[in-house]
Amino acid sequence: MTPAARIQAAIDLLTAVAEEPRPADAVASAFFRSRRYIGSKDRAAVAGRLYAVLRRHARLGWWLERARVADTPRSRVIADLLTGDGVDRAGMEALFDGGRYAPAPLSGDERRLADLAEGQPLDHPEMPDGVRLELPDWAVAPMRRAFGERLEAEAEALLMEAPLDLRVNEIKAVRGEVLVALENAGIKAAATALSPLGIRVAGRPNLAGMALFKSGAVEVQDEGSQLVALLADARPGMQVADFCAGAGGKALAMAARMNGKGRVLACDVSEGRLARAKERIRRAGIDNIEPRLLASERDKWIKRGKGKFDRVLVDAPCSGTGAWRRNPDARWRPIDLAELTALQARILESAARLTKPGGRLVYATCSVLVEENEDRIDAFLADHPEFEALPVGTVWREALGEGPPEGAEPWLRLSPAANGTDGFFVAVLARRVDAAGTGEGGGPGGGPEGGAGDGATGGEAQAA
Repeated sequence: MTPAARIQAAIDLLTAVAEEPRPADAVASAFFRSRRYIGSKDRAAVAGRLYAVLRRHARLGWWLERARVADTPRSRVIADLLTGDGVDRAGMEALFDGGRYAPAPLSGDERRLADLAEGQPLDHPEMPDGVRLELPDWAVAPMRRAFGERLEAEAEALLMEAPLDLRVNEIKAVRGEVLVALENAGIKAAATALSPLGIRVAGRPNLAGMALFKSGAVEVQDEGSQLVALLADARPGMQVADFCAGAGGKALAMAARMNGKGRVLACDVSEGRLARAKERIRRAGIDNIEPRLLASERDKWIKRGKGKFDRVLVDAPCSGTGAWRRNPDARWRPIDLAELTALQARILESAARLTKPGGRLVYATCSVLVEENEDRIDAFLADHPEFEALPVGTVWREALGEGPPEGAEPWLRLSPAANGTDGFFVAVLARRVDAAGTGEGGGPGGGPEGGAGDGATGGEAQAA
């Protein structure tokens, strides 16, 4: 493809993303599948332009408004070429010459945009902070509350491209062997700094065709997501409920840590997500996970499972602010934070009933916002004296043998700028042994029987 044809393909792809409700990565995959003639280098260039424009959404919009130009996928690409790539007016005219496969010539409004933005940097001193940091209006105050004087560094880190992390399946491989296999395949990779099971891969190699992936020896999973599963500290023989399992990444990690002994119930309200989980379970060769469809966060099955689980993981649905670098289009979807936090409170309240005396309730989100994290735990503990908070340092040393990152107490907060992971929050709560009204039974070999339905779930970044 010529440079001009790549630009037109990027405009077509951005148009498809704007018109479809699906995430940008899913739209892009379908776009390229229907255009097999686009080679790998051209696909990389077109996709790169897509994600560049998505990551510069607010700033490009500011330039379009300043130039009084209609906000369209085409005008956004033009603004990105001018301010992001530094293409001059003559270069723009050459790219937009109306030739075969090239974009149509610049309109009068577009030429005015070119005259205004030519030679200008993307960031402009007159931009408001929210625009410069690519923060939706609803998120500016909550993000400032979460990070304070570190807001700019954290917001900029959330604009960077996310790395590709793998988790080693403990029942099939060890990390050292996987690193050697990747090296032999010509793939640069290194052990992650925090997760003992993690590997960070350089670039975007095609892993799906590799024997390591096909055999289930590795799973794609962000290092932060791995740590959420590891801090549940699921052990052989336990009964574990993953209340918002999604596509099953954390359930897989916990089940592997249990070495096939005991049981993990992977619960979700989405039949589609559980179908994807079943395929991953099959590939991983794990037989102690039971997918379970819930009707809602208050499914009738929960009453039957009351007080029967050693570990209950709630990876709650959230704003996804911690995964913005991975899903740059997601930050511009409308969010009702009050409605979301109310749902999180209901889910936590319901899932807590499953926890047996002496068991642990683990609450996690891929959000960096205090409203979805510390506020939810503070409110829950105020209403539930039968639960007590466990210092994350204690839990970390029990589960991983090393100390947590600096400043982790009493909860674990991970972020791209501070830790190089997606943004995650983890709180571990223990149900007091003398807690009353917990139901009967439980523990290794026990657990609820039957029940089905369709449940409360949170999304999982990077196939988390």
